[in-house]
Amino acid sequence: MNDIRTTPPRPADVATVFPQLAPLARPATRLHPRPGSPSPHDSSVGGPLLWPADEPWPYCEDESHGALADEWNEGPVAMVPVVQLYVRDVPLLRPPGQADLLQVLWCPFEHEPDYKPPTALFWRSAAEVTDILAAPPEPSAVEYDGYVPEPCVVAPEQITEYPNYLDLRRELQQQLDDRSRWQAAGVDNHYALAPHEFYWCELSVAPGWKVGGWPPWGLTDPVARFCAACGVGMVPLLTVASGEWDSSNHGWVPYEDQHLAALGTGDVANPPAVQVSRGNHLQLYVCPESPDHPHTDLIQ
Repeated sequence: MNDIRTTPPRPADVATVFPQLAPLARPATRLHPRPGSPSPHDSSVGGPLLWPADEPWPYCEDESHGALADEWNEGPVAMVPVVQLYVRDVPLLRPPGQADLLQVLWCPFEHEPDYKPPTALFWRSAAEVTDILAAPPEPSAVEYDGYVPEPCVVAPEQITEYPNYLDLRRELQQQLDDRSRWQAAGVDNHYALAPHEFYWCELSVAPGWKVGGWPPWGLTDPVARFCAACGVGMVPLLTVASGEWDSSNHGWVPYEDQHLAALGTGDVANPPAVQVSRGNHLQLYVCPESPDHPHTDLIQ
């Protein structure tokens, strides 16, 4: 793994100001992918997978590709490694049985009708992989480079999140938009025209790659996800991000990266160089009742 990354404390203890939020707190693990040379035995973004030599590599068989569908040779497309996470590095993961490794791949093309890359999710036991696939197949074409992550090591950090503003009851939304409530608690809420944005941008959902936590709504209103196999409400597993911070949420920049963020040189906020649906994020959801049930995903 990479060096430690440390998120600064939030500028206010929001659960003290608004006690109704306290029971809604959720753990999340920020992954903080950074440039590196991970091996198959490391947790990584865009790195080599601990893939058994005798197990077929996944291909995308769906032909409903996006804008470039007519510009390349049709046929199955080799899927691309997105993230590999060992439970030893991210204990928040809840693998099935004896599994201790999560692997996620995707097709490097956006597919209709949602124009997002289809994903494949694998749980496995690392100890059972004794012969590693040395040269995985590569796709013959990609929609654009943002769907082939640059290899990165990760620096997992557990934090606490609260629901996105859009996930809250209307009564609590109104309280968060009441500047006097913040002032009475001695909090300097500097979002004068829209006080709830202080909560939205700096106190609730962390930006960037993460495991668990709350969904980063904004592109759409909250959309409940239900398991196709049993109907149970699904829970967030992984957020694949097109960047770790922007001008609206600089308060989440880790201490160790603040000097680079201040310089504004290069794309320091997006080391994997991933661009999901032209700058959005992809969130994977799983069934809390059974890891064998199919996962789903959503662009935000």
